[in-house]
Amino acid sequence: MKVLEFPLARITIWFVCGLLTASYFHVGLVTAAVFLVISFLVFCFSFYFSNKNSVPRSYFGMAAGLMSFCIGATVLTIHSGYNQKDNYVHKADGNPHHITIVLREKLKSSAYKDRYVALVKTFDGEKSSGKILVNFEKGKLANHLKVGANIKVTAEVILHKKPYNPDQFDYGKYLDNKSIHAQIYADARNVKIGKQLTKDIFYYSDALRNRMLKNLEKSISAKELAVIAALILGQQQDISSDIIQDYQFAGAVHILSVSGLHVGFILIFINFLLNFLPKNKNTSYLKLTITLLSLWGFAVLAGLAPSVIRSVTMFSFVAVGLHLRRKTNIFHTLLVSILLILLVEPSFIFDVGFQLSYVALFFILWLQPILSNLWQPQNRIVKYFWDILTVSFAAQIGAFPLSVYYFHQFPGLFFATNLVIIPFLSVIMAVGVVVMILAAFNYVPEMLAKILEWSILILNKIIRFIASFDTFIIQDIPFNKGMLLTLYLFIIALVVLSVKPNFKRWAFALSSLFVFQLAFFGTNWRQQHQKEWIVFNSKKSTLITERRGEKITVFTNDSLKDNKTLKAYAVANFSKVTNHKALQNLAYFNDKKILIIDSLGQYPEKIAPDLIVLRQSPKINLERLLQHCKPKMIVADASNYKTYAALWKSTCLKQKIPFHAVAEKGFYKLD
Repeated sequence: MKVLEFPLARITIWFVCGLLTASYFHVGLVTAAVFLVISFLVFCFSFYFSNKNSVPRSYFGMAAGLMSFCIGATVLTIHSGYNQKDNYVHKADGNPHHITIVLREKLKSSAYKDRYVALVKTFDGEKSSGKILVNFEKGKLANHLKVGANIKVTAEVILHKKPYNPDQFDYGKYLDNKSIHAQIYADARNVKIGKQLTKDIFYYSDALRNRMLKNLEKSISAKELAVIAALILGQQQDISSDIIQDYQFAGAVHILSVSGLHVGFILIFINFLLNFLPKNKNTSYLKLTITLLSLWGFAVLAGLAPSVIRSVTMFSFVAVGLHLRRKTNIFHTLLVSILLILLVEPSFIFDVGFQLSYVALFFILWLQPILSNLWQPQNRIVKYFWDILTVSFAAQIGAFPLSVYYFHQFPGLFFATNLVIIPFLSVIMAVGVVVMILAAFNYVPEMLAKILEWSILILNKIIRFIASFDTFIIQDIPFNKGMLLTLYLFIIALVVLSVKPNFKRWAFALSSLFVFQLAFFGTNWRQQHQKEWIVFNSKKSTLITERRGEKITVFTNDSLKDNKTLKAYAVANFSKVTNHKALQNLAYFNDKKILIIDSLGQYPEKIAPDLIVLRQSPKINLERLLQHCKPKMIVADASNYKTYAALWKSTCLKQKIPFHAVAEKGFYKLD
């Protein structure tokens, strides 16, 4: 791949490696700074001596890579709230605090809460900083909550906790990667909303978006308007869960959030409109200027959400690459955009949308021309759909490993979906942007509004029809990081081989296939030799599993239908539920005797168990139980009353016996 010969490509790769290393090892600010200084000195010395021909030039390249690595680690460390002295996260101690915040972004509401991302301004009267997630009581303050509002709130700052069940989605880590390190639950009685607003670009962007949507409410039905708001403005707050599920199953969920696909359409549409300009140097610069202003105008229109800013930045560099009219520059400008975005906001490297956008775009630029050359239809209509097919296939090939890794499913009809929705999406984006701009000026042309509404209505029906073929939806695909990396290696090897087959490329492709198989079978072998017994965090009932290799035996008195917790655990461990048994009072695992006491509170006195599990709030004298049974460990599952668990905890503390409350600490595991 010639693009890797570009020095900036290697610098970007080393920079990204530095980001990932600093995140994994939680590098401190002092450590990162020391290594950065050392790498800079090494870089300077290697530059000097390589110019004097005292050392090979390759040493200078390695020094540049080392410094890029250290810069990446330092940038992530500096941006981490945990390394900023005035960040509120250092003052969170489990007690209520007086906090002044400014609302920055509205999120999708939950069943009982209105949720916002806010910036902390003061903490107990002292100047502070950092992003925080704020949960307001739903409906009580809705009319007064708007982006830019200054709010004083008294509440406990709750730091993110680890998942309460094994292999569950780590929402706390997801928020941490967005530099949101805690959340608060604001009682309406302890909230005071200031009269003054912080009128920055985010305030004006939100006000503009609300004005457009309010004007469109008169002409477009609420259901279709919710989809329009997602497609064009990146706002998914009002979309029903049924519509989202249909788009997921049809392989089109990516169009419900403004991403590279939407911004790419805007770029193509603008270039189409500016085709009338004569092709010379002066008009070329004019065209580039209009294009960049239009892209960033769309970013403001879409609310300046992180995903929008990321996509617009990416395609701004693509526009510059197209302006330079050199094919290799498109890849180079893509690398520059990655580097600059991560320098400003390094946490984007962990964002799924960021990863999917860049991988899909890279494969479109790299693989689509290869696929397009396989067949050159003469008919324009046939060529149009052939181009859509090749672009979709290239993007899907690139995004496939990441999609399976994060979502563990694959929509088999994505080809059919893309062939249908891309023509529709082009019309929707073109008409939608025009309608939104006019709505911003309080003018909504009835005909255009109806065309937009009917387009969305037809699109939703087509998506629902495709999603109804659930046989083609492959779900619960087990996939881990090792398989992800080795599959990408194999895909790249295949593409390289298809361009120019030779012995070395055949050897590379076969070797990468072997490595992928090694990762797959190695994972299976490791899972086959694992044994574990787990008490899950299940509030309404007791859920216990015993896994031996790929076989899971579930012990519960309830139904297992649609148990998402159990499904996530099975998929992550390349296993499946093979047995469902009712709970018994006695269990054995790895030579350990386990006594399970339910609400009846009955137990044999001379059983001498290694572990006692308390469930369904049994009315027992725990002190007497400990004297009779002499267990090594007590576990209280989440089905017990909190008051009972607190009393048992204090009793175990006095008796110096380990106690694990599942509702407080999460699942308990024996292995």
